[in-house]
Amino acid sequence: MKKKVVIALGHRALGTTFPEQQIAVKESAKVLADMAQAGCQLIITHSNAPQVGMIHTAMNEFAHFHSDYTGAPMSVCSAMSQGYIGYDIQNALRAELVKRGIFKTVSTILTQVLVDPYDEAFYHPVKVIGRYLTKEEAEKEEAKGNHVVEESGNRYRRIVSAPKPQAIIEIDAINALLDAGQFVIACGGGGVPVMEQGNVLKGASAIIEKDYAAGKLAEMTNADVLLILTNEEKVEIDRDSAQPTVLETIIAAEAREHIEKKQFGETAMLPKIQAAVDFVSGHEGREAIITNLEHALEAIEGKTGTHITC
Repeated sequence: MKKKVVIALGHRALGTTFPEQQIAVKESAKVLADMAQAGCQLIITHSNAPQVGMIHTAMNEFAHFHSDYTGAPMSVCSAMSQGYIGYDIQNALRAELVKRGIFKTVSTILTQVLVDPYDEAFYHPVKVIGRYLTKEEAEKEEAKGNHVVEESGNRYRRIVSAPKPQAIIEIDAINALLDAGQFVIACGGGGVPVMEQGNVLKGASAIIEKDYAAGKLAEMTNADVLLILTNEEKVEIDRDSAQPTVLETIIAAEAREHIEKKQFGETAMLPKIQAAVDFVSGHEGREAIITNLEHALEAIEGKTGTHITC
């Protein structure tokens, strides 16, 4: 097969808690190893929503009870989530590969992703992060310049922006490892969003949508396939109708029409479709596939999944 594949693992591939993650990554590693045996060169990225929320809450709760410590900024929490999720994935995949007689190095790259400080997303934060807050705690967050949204029951949550990725800072290191035939885990959770300030990279109080980061990773590694894993074997449109339509193989122009018709609304499927369209547009030979973890290899082989081409 010999395809360079960026595979974006979703929440189901990782679980939520520490014990769940240990179990989930072992099952995910079997799927990844199947793809490796089929000849795929793997570039792995993953979600981190429950994990980064847990870290953010833990670090800030610790600071709350220890006056000598300060809360951790979002960029630090994102970096920590990349580290420990990557650690679990690379060890689980290495063990599965060795069991099958495949001796490949699996490396996790702590990845920073450049964002535009003038991105409109910074004016419209939408991503909920951390635990519920009291009104007093919410007011303190706002006093620090953070954004808070009120939810039912007089409860509050912090919200952050989701700017689009512009470039991957460590892309040369990622490509060097790929050129050496290694498997790479990168851009976990969308990567750590950073902004350039002269020669310095400053962490942004934001979260990058992991599907857009996966698309940027596929673009900058010149991948053959962008494989985005979700809960469904194939994407459907007209879901509110009596007979939803299953999308199997479509071109980018058709996908854009579905986006314009709000077929994906503002749901989690929209960034997956948009990332797929961005990756394949204007590039013959590229393919984006959306399916679930159970059918990943079959989708690569063209047997199932939703396929989007130029």
